[in-house]
Amino acid sequence: MAITSFADLVEEAARIGPKTVAIAAAEDDEILLAAQEAEGRGLADCVLIGDRVGIRVLAKEHGVDISRMMIVHEPDNRIAAQKAMELVRMGHADIAMKGLVKTGMFLKAALDKESGLRTGRLLSHVGVFEIPDFGRLLFVTDAGVVVAPTMEQKIEIVQNAIFVAHELGIEEPKVAVLAATEMVNPRIPTTLDAANLSKMADRGQIRGGLVDGPLALDNAISPESAAIKGIKSQVAGYADILVAPDVEAGNMLAKAITCFAGAKMAGIVVGARAPLVVASRSDPRETKLVSMALGVLLSDSF
Repeated sequence: MAITSFADLVEEAARIGPKTVAIAAAEDDEILLAAQEAEGRGLADCVLIGDRVGIRVLAKEHGVDISRMMIVHEPDNRIAAQKAMELVRMGHADIAMKGLVKTGMFLKAALDKESGLRTGRLLSHVGVFEIPDFGRLLFVTDAGVVVAPTMEQKIEIVQNAIFVAHELGIEEPKVAVLAATEMVNPRIPTTLDAANLSKMADRGQIRGGLVDGPLALDNAISPESAAIKGIKSQVAGYADILVAPDVEAGNMLAKAITCFAGAKMAGIVVGARAPLVVASRSDPRETKLVSMALGVLLSDSF
């Protein structure tokens, strides 16, 4: 059965867990509160990598019990990210999570040839959104990793998102490849890419989902809009996954959903040897907790 809410996601992760989560640069009150709740719910055993004194001071100030959590003292954020990857690589952790370290630095550590978690596959970000009254979870990709994806990279981005949707119980996710218009226009290259991705899925070159595009945002998620425009498609109006043309569009779409639609978000990067939990440094505890739960849910499939 498909997971349709974050409550179900956390419950399912608790059934699978606990998994060991290595948190790089853990000197953050929201991270510590999320880690405490994850341990309390049986999702995770957390390893805190960062400045030991700073972590303990923050935990005391915010009433966070870290007595069961291992602390690896490393005040340098770059090295803390490397140590998180090393713990996963050596089998001492199942998931690497970003704390206060910058996303670029965290992903650079993941891609390090010696201590990282690279597989040869493309790393891409998948955002999962719980939107009030929407009725299902919505996936957006790529909103944080691949800046200007090539056609080849878009194939992997779509396949990575389908993988995440499968793990949340969506057997045949509907994938809408977004553009400014639903019409193929040679003067708009993103519409050509979308049409090619759709045809590749028809011929089995992209597997596990129904892919259609180009689709504008309204006719990707609104059956009424798709009907008015006369779009005949199994995806139009019912998309589970929205594929943005580039990271700028994806990032703005993701933030618009949270800021204007009141959505909650979980974020994960896939394509490495283990799930990479990449919540924004400004995200609240709930986002960090649900992102951790998403990582736990995916971890057995890596």
